[in-house]
Amino acid sequence: MKDKKELQKILKRIDGKGYKAYNDIKGIYNFDFFILHIDHIQRDPFAGPSLLRVEVQDASFPRELIDNHEKRDAVSDFIARAFNGSIKKQTAGRSGSGKSGIITIDRGGQEILERSCVNIQSDNLEVRFSLGLPARGRRIIGREASRILMDILPAIVNNSCFYKNLDSDHLTEEVELYEDANFIRNQLKSRGLIAFVRDGSILPRGSGVTDKPLKNAVQFKTPKTLEVIFETPNNGSVRGMGVPNGVNLIVGGGYHGKSTLLQAIERGVYNHVYGDGREWVVTDPTAVKIRAEDGRRIENVDISSFIHNPPLNKNTEEFSTENASGSTSQAANIVEAVEAGTKLILFDEDTSATNFMIRDERMQRLVSNEKEPITPFIDRVRELYEDHNISTIMVMGGSGDYFEVADTVIMMDNYLPEDVTKDAKKIKEELPINRMQEIEFKFRFKERYPLPESIKPYKGRKIKLDIRGKSTILLGLETIDLSQVEQLIDISQTRAIAYAIAYAAQNHMDGKTNMKEIVKMVEHDIETKGLDILAPKGRKNPNNIVKPRIFELTAAFNRLRSLKTRKY
Repeated sequence: MKDKKELQKILKRIDGKGYKAYNDIKGIYNFDFFILHIDHIQRDPFAGPSLLRVEVQDASFPRELIDNHEKRDAVSDFIARAFNGSIKKQTAGRSGSGKSGIITIDRGGQEILERSCVNIQSDNLEVRFSLGLPARGRRIIGREASRILMDILPAIVNNSCFYKNLDSDHLTEEVELYEDANFIRNQLKSRGLIAFVRDGSILPRGSGVTDKPLKNAVQFKTPKTLEVIFETPNNGSVRGMGVPNGVNLIVGGGYHGKSTLLQAIERGVYNHVYGDGREWVVTDPTAVKIRAEDGRRIENVDISSFIHNPPLNKNTEEFSTENASGSTSQAANIVEAVEAGTKLILFDEDTSATNFMIRDERMQRLVSNEKEPITPFIDRVRELYEDHNISTIMVMGGSGDYFEVADTVIMMDNYLPEDVTKDAKKIKEELPINRMQEIEFKFRFKERYPLPESIKPYKGRKIKLDIRGKSTILLGLETIDLSQVEQLIDISQTRAIAYAIAYAAQNHMDGKTNMKEIVKMVEHDIETKGLDILAPKGRKNPNNIVKPRIFELTAAFNRLRSLKTRKY
């Protein structure tokens, strides 16, 4: 380990030289109250930034704030946000070429996620970040680099990495909130619930381009018939709406908040920061949002429970296509989610294929069952719950036929919920329908076993794992489109999924292990060995990956066009 004065000397020596001379500063330096690791130097001012780490060995966080994994996740998230806030205060202006002087940390959005950028243990804190080393043209600005590393960085570390310098009340509040949200999530099953929304929650977002809460929005208020109370470890009694197991409809007029409620519930698989408005919206962790997805690839999926005996005698028990229709893709999305282990599926009629969701009495009379290969979801939804314990929440504004199968009907009126289950049942009795249930056999699917040789993360001899924004993975010569996977919320989740696909192929795929077991083993490895286990060779100490759910990882596998599977 070198002294920080040695770093100053090197920067002075290379001032004005070509950019490659920055490689001379790679190494480890003692900065009195932290240790600086300079791990990677960017190729030029316009390339991806340099990667650095700081280690703090006496951050003095109280043991009760970091004595388990979930608390450490919350504290790590708080530190990352504090580090980012300090960056903004300390780097008001910059000059130079490309990314010169830009310091960034992977702090995330409104959700609290397990990230690789901050790692905290009882006696050590590590923070990973990136820095655009300053240059003019392609010549080093040594004095500016020295100012950043010797003056600005120590101020950032001092302000954000020591408990004594943080807002301790706010930190404790965030940790306790995180712990209580997890407590409620763990209690849902025993309470017969699949989701919870606390009174006073703010569900609408500010606009289509921000995930922050809408100012002066209507506060959520629970209908008495759906009211539940949780006694939480830190915040005492928490009162709100419990969405029960079974088949649930969200109805109401246009623009009254149906989709807003569903979107809050689908995001409730994650915890949120204090003040988000949805911090007390908590959902079954296995919930999967389902939609139609025209054009997606399907590989060897048994969709026969929804589509069977189509023209040209295509086998739907082992169905593959390079360009799925809306109804076919929605059928595959359901089966793949069930295969991965979901116990709650979410629908919005606006993003669903109409002919997949419902076939009414008049259409049944005109087009006989023998001529219709699609079994609509309305005819499977109760079976999924009663035989497989898979609940459903659906936004449904256009088809009262679903009153026949619903357990609970919630109507949104000016963003406020009403329990109209009794009214819906009365309407069902007063206006009976005579549509026939179109089921020829019980719901079924076959497990699939991915073949490792179909995962090809190489481009020539080099591994190619990259992303383009939140929605696109580049894996070898393949592109994976995740734009319709709605619970994928962070670009660093996408990056982790890209790494996880290659990791799974190398470590857990043998052609004899099914898809669910593979992704569960990847999840177990992350939980026991940390996120770094996913990093491909040559990408040590990644500063920008986030733990994904197994459902989004499975969705990426299923959208990889080279994927091949077999069934046993």
